[in-house]
Amino acid sequence: MESYIPRDLALKEFELKETPDCKQVTFSIKFVKKNGELVYVPRAVAAGLRFNMSDYRMRGILPVETDNNSSGHVIPVHIDGIVEWNGKKIKL
Repeated sequence: MESYIPRDLALKEFELKETPDCKQVTFSIKFVKKNGELVYVPRAVAAGLRFNMSDYRMRGILPVETDNNSSGHVIPVHIDGIVEWNGKKIKL
């Protein structure tokens, strides 16, 4: 049976940058890019973008390795393109 998560709850979890003991919160995400490409990032952390994220409905993610070291660059993700969050399908 597939599990689902409401998009607003996933976005609230996305905003959590650190745990109470100051460790970065990691997550997995699957999203569709503007060109239609489906992207899966198995481990990432929230990151900032160079423009007003709320005006463009964008969020930034940074792929990381198991020790939380960066394994790529910041990727912009449109919130309407998110299809899976931590293994749960997004429900609108």
